[in-house]
Amino acid sequence: MERTRVPARLRTGVRLFVLSAAALVVVGAVGRTLEWVLLTTTLGPTAYILLAHPHTEAAQVRSSVLGHTCATVSGLLCLAVFGLWRYPSIAEQRTDTWRQIGAQALAVGLTLFLLVLLNAHHPPAAATALLITSGIARPGPPLYGMLTGLALLITAAALLSRLPFPTRGRGATRG
Repeated sequence: MERTRVPARLRTGVRLFVLSAAALVVVGAVGRTLEWVLLTTTLGPTAYILLAHPHTEAAQVRSSVLGHTCATVSGLLCLAVFGLWRYPSIAEQRTDTWRQIGAQALAVGLTLFLLVLLNAHHPPAAATALLITSGIARPGPPLYGMLTGLALLITAAALLSRLPFPTRGRGATRG
């Protein structure tokens, strides 16, 4: 009796499910131990790029680190330029001001500009710039937590993406 192979998309989906969940549990567990919030919205797209497309330029450790570093510098610079360093976050205000909109737009634009100059394309970095300029990852524990979470995720994903993963279903025949 011939058995059918597990479809490639299903295997890939299961692999991404397992690896992303494992990486984020590690980051979350470290955060819980430190009593910091390390899981922020920028980690989701970063995990996807690093785990789903590990051989692309955007998923290289260099691009990931430079991308989020440029975004952090751009976000902090824009907070200072627009006088928003201690301003309430958009989550607290439930809206954003024109200064915040300006800072957010400029921070993302500056991040993308720097990524092109450095040839270090990493799309999730734009989310990091927005989190900082929106005040959600403001300077202090929220920013430190996000950066620590990113560092752990980039490290975990680099290690996890190298793990062998079954490419054929159990008992599948060679086709």
